[in-house]
Amino acid sequence: MTKYEMIAGKIRQRIREEVYPVDSLIPDQVSLAKEFKVSRMTVKKAMDILELEGLILRKRGAGTFVKKTALSEGLTASIMEYEGLTKQLANQEVKSQVISFKLDFPNELTQEKLMLDKHDPIYKIIRLRVVDDAPYILEHTIMNANLIPGINEDILHQSIYDYIHKELNLQFGGAHRIIQADKASEYDQKYLDCDEHDPILEIEQVVYLEDGTPFEYSRSRNKYNTRSYNVVDF
Repeated sequence: MTKYEMIAGKIRQRIREEVYPVDSLIPDQVSLAKEFKVSRMTVKKAMDILELEGLILRKRGAGTFVKKTALSEGLTASIMEYEGLTKQLANQEVKSQVISFKLDFPNELTQEKLMLDKHDPIYKIIRLRVVDDAPYILEHTIMNANLIPGINEDILHQSIYDYIHKELNLQFGGAHRIIQADKASEYDQKYLDCDEHDPILEIEQVVYLEDGTPFEYSRSRNKYNTRSYNVVDF
């Protein structure tokens, strides 16, 4: 993850958490460059991302403001957002149905993705995320159990990322994602209320801690008409 993507992620999170409320003035580029110890050009690139995502509005001579629509983007998310569904949809009711949860050991693919040895323990989690009582995303998640200890079913029914931030005091450094279309699997048909001919949008990702260590390898699957993503290219 580049520095400007990291800064965009931090500011995006502050907007979601209303550290920067709707209509408020975001700190200027000089202040942000000083805070993040980067150049103004790096901050500008971060702000360009947020502007294209529809989160901020630049007013010549007045500064940069949080747009009124920043907290009501509905089912569209930034592909660079990696702070979890609960925060992305803070104004909606998000529930988790735990389908499968077990401690296991990684296969060759997981060893490669998470930089693990075959004897390192992992969590294998399948959850259905339900938004406003409707099936939303089916998550197939693998996590490094040594890096993220203590996960249990109570945590899985809430927000794993909140647990990682607040209880383990770990921060994220970014994510690498692959977006692809797929046919509906039996799991998709059963849990996402779709039929075998419905296309599925899958986000495959590896999420990293601040120091660059990968801790999660996951595949999030949703019905074609449930969610979309913004992709900003620089």
